[in-house]
Amino acid sequence: MSGHGTNQPMIARKGGPLSGTANVPGDKSISHRALILGALSVGETRVSGLLEGQDVLDTAQAMRAFGAQVAQTGPGAWTVQGLGVGGFAEPSDVIDCGNSGTGVRLIMGAMATTPITATFTGDASLRKRPMGRVTDPLALFGARAFGRNGGRLPMTVIGAPNPLPVRYHTPMPSAQVKSAVLLAGLNAPGETVLIEREATRDHSERMLAGFGAQITTQDTREGRIITLTGQPELRAQTVAVPRDPSSAAFPVCAALLVPGSDILVPGVSQNPTRNGLVVTLLEMGADITPENPRLEGGEPVADLRVRFGPLTGVDVPPERAPSMIDEYPILAVVAACAHGTTVMRGVRELRVKESDRIDAMARGLEACGVKIEEDEDTLIVHGMGPDGVPGGATCATHLDHRIAMSFLCLGLAAKSPVRIDDGAPIETSFPIFVGLMRDLGADIGASAA
Repeated sequence: MSGHGTNQPMIARKGGPLSGTANVPGDKSISHRALILGALSVGETRVSGLLEGQDVLDTAQAMRAFGAQVAQTGPGAWTVQGLGVGGFAEPSDVIDCGNSGTGVRLIMGAMATTPITATFTGDASLRKRPMGRVTDPLALFGARAFGRNGGRLPMTVIGAPNPLPVRYHTPMPSAQVKSAVLLAGLNAPGETVLIEREATRDHSERMLAGFGAQITTQDTREGRIITLTGQPELRAQTVAVPRDPSSAAFPVCAALLVPGSDILVPGVSQNPTRNGLVVTLLEMGADITPENPRLEGGEPVADLRVRFGPLTGVDVPPERAPSMIDEYPILAVVAACAHGTTVMRGVRELRVKESDRIDAMARGLEACGVKIEEDEDTLIVHGMGPDGVPGGATCATHLDHRIAMSFLCLGLAAKSPVRIDDGAPIETSFPIFVGLMRDLGADIGASAA
């Protein structure tokens, strides 16, 4: 079973060139944060372009459970009547975050310094993911957490009645951990200080400042030091959510792999903490041209013109991983269709995503005839060139939306069709994926089990 429905086997086949405009959904990271910060603000926050995938809908429902009024007013248009910092009420029932690691970790942070208790669960995939990386720093504020063995959901978090400010060095590059700590710091007195050795996506910092928090960022030899002054009065905002670069990655990469393709992907976030994939693809020789650069909702965006062309394998530096951590599965597919070898280092974090993404991609690519190598922190793909991947396999998705979409994109370029065991998880982040890809000319559809 998938998190929110029955298994949906799917198949993708080689066809003609992809063409047209791919209007991908709003950014998932910003959508989660818009709802949470709206709930922590005073007044009515209006959001446009919200991603209406299941992950974000689960966060909207969670904000209602904590007492905020959250309503949809049109396609992608939502309002949040906030409660103010420290205003969360105790939920009457368990908070089900579905498949969303971002949702559950940020919400834990948002309630951890309020004297309430909440119990969190999720689907089978989420219940396997470690939460200690978030609950450990939240304990420094005075919060307590009780979960299953290994710090896994279901988990009950008891918020700190008298929270303390925290100085915390993140042990791994994780925007989720950083964001949880900063959200917890909102209701703690004094200054909460977080130090990242490697910079991660900075949506939380940008958006906290936009909602009125006093937050500063300083790059030092120690790392990036983020200082948040606690107990502000956040003010409701109008948030225009830019389009999600992690979703845009799929039509972009598909167009690079299908001969003759020429597509436009409008309004994609160009935030430098999120654009590692585009940087890597350009190094591989990809024909990607940013057009009409501009700011939307405080985020840099551009329209991406993408055309098919030959690609060459590259060595992706480990320090780039935080800016493209969600895009490695589709990069592995691109690497399989490139000339030469692509080496992805510093990707240990992929092993604790919705699935062990290194293992999932490695096993699926092997089944499709691609030679790979891996260790705990590295994935190496030996490219077979355009029209070189045999395909013909059924790939396991492990309830992971990005694994599902990646192998469907591979099917568009492989010699024989590629099947996936379950396309249902795609709903969590990119519910219009199949329709959008078909509109571009992709042959993707349901498959017999």
